[in-house]
This record gives sequence, structure tokens and C-alpha cells, in this order.
Amino acid sequence: MFIKSALFIGFALLIVFVAANLMAGENRTILVIESYHAEYAWDASYKSGLEEVLGKTYKLEYFEMDTKRVPKDQHPQRADLAWEKYQQLKPTLVILGDDAALKFLGKKFAETKTPVVYLGINNNPRNYFKDINELPKNITGVLERPLLLRSIANLKEIVPNMKKIVVLFDNDTTAEVVKQEVFKNKNSLLGVMGIDVELKMIGDYKTWQESVLALKGKYDACVVGLYQALKDADNKPVNAEEVIKWTSDNMPVPNFAFWDFAVGKEKTIGGFIIYGKDMGKQAADIVIQILEKGESIEKIHPIFSDKGQFLFSKSQLKKWNINLPSQIEQKTKYVE
Repeated sequence: MFIKSALFIGFALLIVFVAANLMAGENRTILVIESYHAEYAWDASYKSGLEEVLGKTYKLEYFEMDTKRVPKDQHPQRADLAWEKYQQLKPTLVILGDDAALKFLGKKFAETKTPVVYLGINNNPRNYFKDINELPKNITGVLERPLLLRSIANLKEIVPNMKKIVVLFDNDTTAEVVKQEVFKNKNSLLGVMGIDVELKMIGDYKTWQESVLALKGKYDACVVGLYQALKDADNKPVNAEEVIKWTSDNMPVPNFAFWDFAVGKEKTIGGFIIYGKDMGKQAADIVIQILEKGESIEKIHPIFSDKGQFLFSKSQLKKWNINLPSQIEQKTKYVE
């Protein structure tokens, strides 16, 4: 009996030893190419989701394309540096964060055998592969759609007499895609649930400030989209936290948001928003399907991230003297 137990324990230890050595020799590196930068709240949020699901099993390496801060004519150069990073690391899988990364690198990765998972893509991915007859078989991921129509429906309940609202964006890639996909290349949508919605895309901080101050008397509410790509008079990036604080302090109408990072004290009131962390987790789940479960990537269809969540700021609700309807309040998460 003792001999059998000893043999069993010895055999088990041998299996563990062999498995450990195999793991040590296995490529466990995943390269995450960010369209933006580490300090950007959206990137930090989706990366926390990736790390939570994948961080204990894989080594996540990051490259920042930094497209919200560097001039647009330098974006191809940043993509070239990302490609160099890929060639150096030879990762087992690549994650592309947001549209710029897919736009500039998608075709290159389509010519490799490396599995690629994207996240935060607002555009139709086919638009980045127009000269290819079909979508690449080694690329799939998570599509992002600002929950515009659902947000407007909810705003109608919060501000019942609302007739006209404005959506403010910088003029970066995401804003361009929102204009194409949601506004159908127009500057406004008329009669959306009885509300006229106007889109303003702004490139510089001064114009942003002028536009905010000019909202009084013209609109019943404002939705603050993205503002991280705004430039100052010297064409240098403006600190995003400075922008949202100034906007909150000077906004003449109730201001809501699409993304979690724009909600809070000295920010916006909130709304039906998208969480970057949820996006990261969804992308990580696809990675697990590919690397752990052995599923063929070409059989994993792109999915939409539609996990909206009511998120509101207590201080901003108080500032604007807004009481949430009970059906929304019951589902709301609060921040200060």
C-alpha cells in the first residue's frame, strides 16, 4: 500500500514537473496595441478588464500609438513602431485597442497567422479591409457603439420637456465614425423620439469653450462625448481633466455622458454609459476561447458591446436639481 502511494505521488510530481517545463517554454505573451495612451481613462479601464481575466496566465505587453496627442500626420509612424514591437516580441496573440490600431495595422496583421482580437471598434471593420474580398480569418473582436438612441430615450424621461440637445465631440477618429455610422454623415438627427439631436465636432479648446458658452437658450441639454484630442493655440494636447472640469463649471445646460470616465464631481451628470472594463473583459473572453479552448478564430464572430449601465453623479444631480425617475433610480450606480 505504501509503495503504491509513493509511486502515485512520484508520478503526480513528474506530471507537474513536465507541465511546468512545457509552460516555461510556451509563448505566453500577448501584445496589446493601444490606439491612445496609458493615462487615457478609457484605456486604463479596458486594460483593467484584460488584466483581470488574462493577467495571471499571460504576460501582457503594451504599446501606445498615442493618436489623441500626436499630430495626425505622425499616426502612420506610430503604427510602424507598433509593428516593430510586434516583430520583436513575436507574441502568441495581439489585441488591438480601438479604431486607429485596426485602421493602420489591420491589413498587416491580416497577412500573418497571428490571432488578433480587437476591441472598441466604432466603425464597420469591413471599412478597414475594403480591398480584401472577405474579412481576415485571423481577426475578430468586440464592436463598440455609443448607446446614443437608448441614451436619448432615457434623457427624455429625466428631462421631460427636452426638445433639442447637442452632442459635443473632439474631431478624432471615434467622432468621425460616430458621424458616419450614427448621424449618416449629417450634422443632426431630427425627431429622434421627438428630440432634435445636433452633433458638433471640435478640434481646438478655444472653439470648444466658445461652443459651450453659446449653448444657453439654444438647447435643453448637452451630451459630452470625447474631448481628449482637443488642442491648444500651439496645437498641443490639452489636459483632459482640465477640459471636463472647465466644461462642467461653465456648462449652461444639464450635461450628460456616454462613457464612465466623464461622470462625476466637476464632470457630467451621467447617463446610460459604456464601461471600458466590460469591453476589456469581453475581448479577454474571446482570447480565452482562442488560446485555452482551441476554438477557430474564423468561427468566432464579432460581437457588440451593448452592456450599458446607468451611472450618475450625486453632486451633479444635486447641482442641476434633478430627481431620477424611479424606474431609472432602481438600476443606477452612483459616484460622487
